[in-house]
Amino acid sequence: MIWAIGDLQGCYNSFMQLLEKIDFDPSRDQLWLVGDLVNRGKGSLEVLEYVHKHQKSIKIVLGNHDIALISAYYGIKKSNPTIESILKSPRAKELIDWLRCQPLLHIDSKLGYCMSHAGISPLWDLKTAKENADKLEKKLAGDDVAVWLKKMLSNSADRINFGTTSQEEEIFAFSVFLRMRYCFDDGSMEIDQKGTPTQQLENSGLKPWFLYSKRIPIEYKIVFGHWSTLGFYEDDNVLAIDTGCVWNGKLTAVRLDDRTIAPCFVECNN
Repeated sequence: MIWAIGDLQGCYNSFMQLLEKIDFDPSRDQLWLVGDLVNRGKGSLEVLEYVHKHQKSIKIVLGNHDIALISAYYGIKKSNPTIESILKSPRAKELIDWLRCQPLLHIDSKLGYCMSHAGISPLWDLKTAKENADKLEKKLAGDDVAVWLKKMLSNSADRINFGTTSQEEEIFAFSVFLRMRYCFDDGSMEIDQKGTPTQQLENSGLKPWFLYSKRIPIEYKIVFGHWSTLGFYEDDNVLAIDTGCVWNGKLTAVRLDDRTIAPCFVECNN
């Protein structure tokens, strides 16, 4: 069985309850996790240790909160109480080094799905998305990660266009995989808006990235999280599964290898 699960954000108790409900067996089954393993929830260390322990059975992509943890480890961002247990753990270096070697994009051609935390830019085909993910992943796993991350996180613009320099291109790609929700008509991203799609937003020129009118088709369905106010959403092209567990919502699991099975939910138990 192959299950995809939405943003955990340290909600370890809910995670364990959902795994029990879907009868997950790491010796037999596979999990896809859409990123944001940590931060805000009370069990961030426990989540990270569980995923690390069962990494052979779990495919993950990094989310913006996972990047925030890595940045805090290198002193680029401030820590907070929900990730402090990770940073103070005797295994901190081991866990961070493992985490920063995880992908931003996962593709399974046989299954017909790909996964990214926030999605794939409507300006990209899958080949371009993979090329951009590979470049960023190499930098994230490299020896100069702290210097590079500081550059990536220094951008404070509320609108990000596709760049003309290599650094601008990297910032755009970094934002696509980790922060994207809405796009303007030219494919640029509006970063600050986090709310539910409304007619008012559409009238202002903002549409969810997956509804962009000139979106380049992707041959596989895109599984993503990151957008708790959107909630569970599915059409022919995308599957959104962040249902806001850490915000007293639900944690969601979707069976990818058998879509006749109904999605499974548990209430927040953080």
